[in-house]
Amino acid sequence: MVLSSSEKSSISTSVNTIKSRLTDYFGTNVTEKKLYGSYFRDTILPRKADEDSDVDLMVVFSNPKGYIPQTFLNKLKDFAEHYYSRSEICQSSPTIVLELCHIKFELTPAYTTYGTYNIPKNGSEWMYTDPDGFYSKLTECNKNNNYKVKPVVRILKHWNIQKNYRELESYELEKLLADDLMYACFYCTSYTDYLRYALEKIKYATNYTRVSKTINYIDESLRLERCGRSHLAVDIIKKVFPEV
Repeated sequence: MVLSSSEKSSISTSVNTIKSRLTDYFGTNVTEKKLYGSYFRDTILPRKADEDSDVDLMVVFSNPKGYIPQTFLNKLKDFAEHYYSRSEICQSSPTIVLELCHIKFELTPAYTTYGTYNIPKNGSEWMYTDPDGFYSKLTECNKNNNYKVKPVVRILKHWNIQKNYRELESYELEKLLADDLMYACFYCTSYTDYLRYALEKIKYATNYTRVSKTINYIDESLRLERCGRSHLAVDIIKKVFPEV
């Protein structure tokens, strides 16, 4: 459930290229190119596990005339078509989606006021966002719980895709766990402990029956493992966490 070294290298190269081209194309009209989202938080899934995996890049414009978001979305679309004419490009409000061969990028226009970031709410309105705040919160949460939260987030994202039909938004899932696990779970030690704890916490935010079924499969797998029937335990756990 983690990016391979080759994926990391390809994405890093693409990020650097896009940032450089943004500077060449917009000059000083772009004041910052800021990574955020699951890639920046290290909770992104590899493409083999999630065909919709993407890298979020905030393109911060100077906006002295108070232009609406659609103005900058149009500018980013023109930029993408200029440099990536052979790639699939579309607007998926409030971003411009640029699909390269190895990953999708979502380019989000933004501007700052008094040090705070504003991104599109829709084509005509801006809204405040704090990308650094949630990054810091999840990082602290992961640290407080022996660095087991991010791996559990990734495996739950996999479950959410494979068995929960993407009913939970990726960010929503991360936020639920970060809010609840900000302070250490004192009776959790293993990854399995944290996984069961996390499932209990999301039970009422999504399909209760699917979550309960998953917990039951985990418990049955643990029982079989204790009885020395590890091969059967593996078969059981694959029913809710299939291999990729």
